[in-house]
Amino acid sequence: MTVTEKASGGAAQPAMVYPESTPTQPNRLRNFLLYLRRNPALPAGMVLLLLIALFVLVGAMVTTPDDARPLSYRPSQPPSAEHWLGTDRLGKDILAVMVEGTPKTLRIGIIAGAIGVAIGTVLAFFSGYYGGAFDAFTRSLVDILRTVPTLLVLVIIAISVPGNMSVEMMALIVAALAWLGPTRVLRSQVLVIRQQSYVELARFTGMSGPEIIIREMMPNLMPFIVATFVTSVSGAILASIGLEALGLGPFEANTLGMTIYWNIWYASLINGWWWWWAPPIIIIVVLFVGLFLISQGLDEWSNPRLRKQV
Repeated sequence: MTVTEKASGGAAQPAMVYPESTPTQPNRLRNFLLYLRRNPALPAGMVLLLLIALFVLVGAMVTTPDDARPLSYRPSQPPSAEHWLGTDRLGKDILAVMVEGTPKTLRIGIIAGAIGVAIGTVLAFFSGYYGGAFDAFTRSLVDILRTVPTLLVLVIIAISVPGNMSVEMMALIVAALAWLGPTRVLRSQVLVIRQQSYVELARFTGMSGPEIIIREMMPNLMPFIVATFVTSVSGAILASIGLEALGLGPFEANTLGMTIYWNIWYASLINGWWWWWAPPIIIIVVLFVGLFLISQGLDEWSNPRLRKQV
């Protein structure tokens, strides 16, 4: 805002320029705080995941990777000042195993979830937007594969893999069917927004189908895609733990699922080695509850109807 005043002698004084107020940043912060207040599940889930990260960070400071190797210590020792979580039947420090295994389990879930959401997003947008034979084929394929027990298919795939299993290979196996859920969920959203006026206007202006999908439709569904990714990561972790508990995981990796497998193999529950089976169970429960709360907290952000109601 510019104001020019004249002095008593008639000479024009320099213009005084007042900067325009910029409430954008404060408004964003206030809206974010209001969002967290309306959705307490989101900060609660983030706190749980932060606790897991803090546990891994502190554990890495007091242990070394060699502590998680077999025959490093005397087997089956209860928690003590030397071994905070005790040792397992294989002579490994359980704290070191948890510190090494938790990020590996998360890596499996993130890789498999990212691949599943990426494939599902592409299939959902193109089948939902174009329709026709491709949409009918995609819909039929998803419906047929969803009737087949997922764990059974993953077991067959894992058995067919030659050589030693690795963490990355386990993630690819889980990702083989991780795209079914995102495809079905995102396709239903695409069918809704393709009828919106802004999509019709973009089509009228001569934009091609891929341009409309990338520039118009995908940004509006990005919150929904992020929420779907969180759910996919949780499902991928659960699938990997199921495979590993059956003995189909990477034997040389100290993932949470393989820790459960060795607990089953050596019957730690019957032998009373509670310090061996309790830590992976607790971490898995906290991890799943945290991801679930984050997914619930993102509902308002990802659901257009809830945004309109707010």
